[in-house]
Amino acid sequence: MNRPGPVVRAAELEDVPAVRRFGETQVFAHYAALIDSDTATAQVDSWWNEAYLNAAVAANTLVVAADEGRVIGVGQSGLAGADHVIYKLYVHADHRGHGLGPRLIDALIQQLPADVIRLYVEQFVANERAGAFYQREGFTVQRIEPSSSGDPALAQVWRVRRLKDGRTAGC
Repeated sequence: MNRPGPVVRAAELEDVPAVRRFGETQVFAHYAALIDSDTATAQVDSWWNEAYLNAAVAANTLVVAADEGRVIGVGQSGLAGADHVIYKLYVHADHRGHGLGPRLIDALIQQLPADVIRLYVEQFVANERAGAFYQREGFTVQRIEPSSSGDPALAQVWRVRRLKDGRTAGC
């Protein structure tokens, strides 16, 4: 019997504890190897705490990929001024390369207002794997902002992707 694959859907309040655990394990492990562990800890504490995640669920800006009830991917959008930005896009290491990243992006796009014509994403310079993924998904580099710490690995790469009709994933 074939088992169904992962489901990508809007996050619900009941998902918040699992999303937080996902961030504490997956995100920390990923970033501790790219940047320093103190910065990785600060990332998790700031962006993966219960209050922040509850607010994202309430705003309908958080999506999850779940497989047999287990969170294996997370995406979150938000605003930078008037611009819509993907701030989180993570897939469990064991599930990468199976199309979940693009599905999470598509789910985030579907949550955007109908008139949005471009979507931004930001990443640390040190996260070259993410940069290659975003490039494949049609995001082109717009600018690189130096880190306030002066650490070049923590500079932020801003990418943009045009959306066909404000809601579809095509470039």
